[in-house]
Amino acid sequence: MFPSSKRRLMRLAATAVLLAACARPEPADLVLRNGKIVTMDSARPEAQAIAITGYTITAVGSNRRIGRYVGPNTEVIDLAGQLAVPGFIEGHGHFMGLGGAKMILDLTTATSWDDIVAMVAQAARSARPGEWIRGRGWHQEKWTSVPEPAVDGVPVHASLSRVSPNNPVYLTHASGHAAFVNGRALQLAGISRGTRNPPGGEIVHDASGNASGLLRETAQRLVGRAMDQAEAGRTPEDVEAQLREQVRLAGEDALAKGVTSFHDAGASFETIDFYKKLEAEGVLPVRLYAMVRRESNEEMAEKLPRYRMVAEGNDFLTVRSIKRQIDGALGSHGAWLLEPYVDMPASTGLVLEPVEDITRTAELAIQHGFQVNTHAIGDRGNREVLDLYAKVFAANPDKRDVRWRIEHAQHLHPDDIKRFAELGVIASMQGVHATSDGPWVPKRLGEERSKSGAYVWRSLLDAGAVVTNGTDVPVEDISPLASFYASVSRMTREGTAFYPEQRMTREEALRSYTLAAAYSAFEEAIKGSLSPGKLADVAVLSKDIMTVPEAEIPTAQVMYTIVGGKVAYRRPTSADDRR
Repeated sequence: MFPSSKRRLMRLAATAVLLAACARPEPADLVLRNGKIVTMDSARPEAQAIAITGYTITAVGSNRRIGRYVGPNTEVIDLAGQLAVPGFIEGHGHFMGLGGAKMILDLTTATSWDDIVAMVAQAARSARPGEWIRGRGWHQEKWTSVPEPAVDGVPVHASLSRVSPNNPVYLTHASGHAAFVNGRALQLAGISRGTRNPPGGEIVHDASGNASGLLRETAQRLVGRAMDQAEAGRTPEDVEAQLREQVRLAGEDALAKGVTSFHDAGASFETIDFYKKLEAEGVLPVRLYAMVRRESNEEMAEKLPRYRMVAEGNDFLTVRSIKRQIDGALGSHGAWLLEPYVDMPASTGLVLEPVEDITRTAELAIQHGFQVNTHAIGDRGNREVLDLYAKVFAANPDKRDVRWRIEHAQHLHPDDIKRFAELGVIASMQGVHATSDGPWVPKRLGEERSKSGAYVWRSLLDAGAVVTNGTDVPVEDISPLASFYASVSRMTREGTAFYPEQRMTREEALRSYTLAAAYSAFEEAIKGSLSPGKLADVAVLSKDIMTVPEAEIPTAQVMYTIVGGKVAYRRPTSADDRR
């Protein structure tokens, strides 16, 4: 009796389990199907469809399996064979700078100094008396000719001052590490023949000893203070309205390029407070990983514990890192080198922030559980940062998995490449910098140093280092597709490959923009791959960038950008375009 009853009970239990397994799951809010899903999840590298409920991924699998999640109220997007990947993570950019760049003159298209003068002349004709004229994006190495007269390949301000004698002009270099101003701006800033260079900066002079108009690195702040004074009369409401517009414009551009998360490389406590306000209102357009910047060590010692924010749930703001900057940029001769510049033999670059001050920041960071992300471009700058990181790590052997980063890591001495992996330092790089800078890098460094140490992604990866990707926007366009293409092709605008032996594979390049970037922010458990339980951040592309011929990669377009399960961007149809 008992054995028979036991068998019946076992059969009933097995039937119940089978019925439960066959039961239709709860309907999803959004289903993407009939596509190629590259998940970056080793447990299931590819799939056809995704089910999303709320702000997380419910399931990933075949069309048939995910079809069970479709209910009467489920939004279904037919991918029609298109590629879906984890939402791109901009690994190093300047969020407010991106929005701000949309509100001033765009100098990125200028092919000559004459082009820039003409743009300023047009702006001056409609400017109010005394109004500042601003622009960004010029780069002397991308002009078709060197203007005359010139100092270090950059003109003097005479022609700019002629077309705008009464309106001060401030034009930021593409790198952000130099600016060019006219005579009126120099006058308002109090810059004359005798003005001394500030620490970490240079006021460039012409052959007669007069300020040429070119300001390198921290010398820009002299004019920046004059601009701040001109804007001091604005009301708090006017200031906030402008900031909100910058956020709107930055988010609009990021989402249209498939970016769902953005590592903001420099935000003051005041800016972070503004971000907190927007997050509370639910109006931050993309997820921000904000790095504390331009705060004294004294301020940080007091405030860091209050500002630390680790991502939870559907958060759009994380604060757990600090940005420092040891040197300038290669294009403006500000990168700190072990040996002099080939095209400026009297210079090895500039030290923007003292090693001792950055070391104190690092000590505060490790005490309060903050990551340190230090800008270093030249080989001397990178070595100094690696040395100071190693010193702090040795003094704190109990601190594990700190994931400190070097931002850019553009030019390394070969002896320092392996140290990234040995120390666990992340190389936070920007693929598009290599191909944008490639045509003139040997001019700065010479052939041998360029080949052995400039933008050496392959060498870093082979050494076991974690390499992430990004654009340093607004230095470059925020497009991940452009940086992905640069990473796998190393193809410059001139049609030549810049040391192609340093290429990434396509899988490595996608990882650098997704899972590796998430890891570099301690967020690999919640983003970076299309896995059940992770945030539903997805980019859908018109072409399969993992398989199409290499030359076709730049022609791919972002069709959808999904953030937290919501379609935040949908590429307009041709009918929408006509309207």
